[in-house]
Amino acid sequence: MTRRTRHPNRTGPVGALVTGGSRGLGLFMARHLADRGCTVTLAARDADELERAAARVREETGATVHVAVCDVRDRAAVATMMREAHERHGLDIVIANAGVIQVAPVEAIGPAEFTDAMDTMFYGALYTSLEAMPYLRENRGRLGLIGSVGGLLGAPHLLPYSCAKAAVGALAEGLYAEAAASGVSVTAVHPGLMRTGSHRQAEFGGDASAEFGWFSAAAGAPLLSMDADRAARRIVDAVIRRRARLVLTAPAKAAQLAHGVAPGLTTRLGGVAARLLPSASGREPLRQGAEAGEPRNPIARRIRAWGSARNDRAVREANQQEPGPRTSS
Repeated sequence: MTRRTRHPNRTGPVGALVTGGSRGLGLFMARHLADRGCTVTLAARDADELERAAARVREETGATVHVAVCDVRDRAAVATMMREAHERHGLDIVIANAGVIQVAPVEAIGPAEFTDAMDTMFYGALYTSLEAMPYLRENRGRLGLIGSVGGLLGAPHLLPYSCAKAAVGALAEGLYAEAAASGVSVTAVHPGLMRTGSHRQAEFGGDASAEFGWFSAAAGAPLLSMDADRAARRIVDAVIRRRARLVLTAPAKAAQLAHGVAPGLTTRLGGVAARLLPSASGREPLRQGAEAGEPRNPIARRIRAWGSARNDRAVREANQQEPGPRTSS
């Protein structure tokens, strides 16, 4: 789609960097930052995917877009990326978005999956925050950390993801308090399900095809999920306006409220939901959604096709066509 190019507002934010910016939510946020006149750096691990994403944002917005091949689990690499971005165009906004999604019952995974999730999402956000903060202090800049409603309550079959996102949420709130005196704002963002096409990049274990079926259907269902472009616009608005916290989608807000008011009941309801999800079928290597296959049950296949129709259409727009390195957003 072609977007209207806006003239840069040189009195506002100018230099922006988005980790996990080559696809999905990160790419949508980069587009909105570019629309606002920012010079944007997209960071991710796959060079080819980054170049496709950058070319698309340049074409749609007319903005200056740079790329940085960086593994956010490597603090030294993150430090180099931040320094180069600062020297090139300054840093006014940094959004830590890189992540992985692993969908499986806990008996089908092990400590390695939890370590992978923590390394990418928590330590990735931590390194991004720590290395960006000196430059953001110079400009009274803005930092956005992308958590999840899955980090506000333990989500069955998403435990590594939930644990890492919970840590990201705590990091955002603590940094907000400590950075306030320096003029740097920190926004904790907790989205619910969004139609980003990430079901193709997510990893599935246990009964992988069945797990892919329910997850892709839920992530695309109109009443449960949110259009990713609209979500990205609201996130960028919240970061620029220096909001402390943003929770997206009505189901996510309802889940947060229910957990706050009646945490025991909410946890028990989670146990009921877990019984409806696929059971484990052994310990096998996780498979990306594009390789997991359709559910074997014909009714489940029809439900997946209906629920995920909008999410499937988002694949190209979100640059999710080919499975890449093990990061999602």
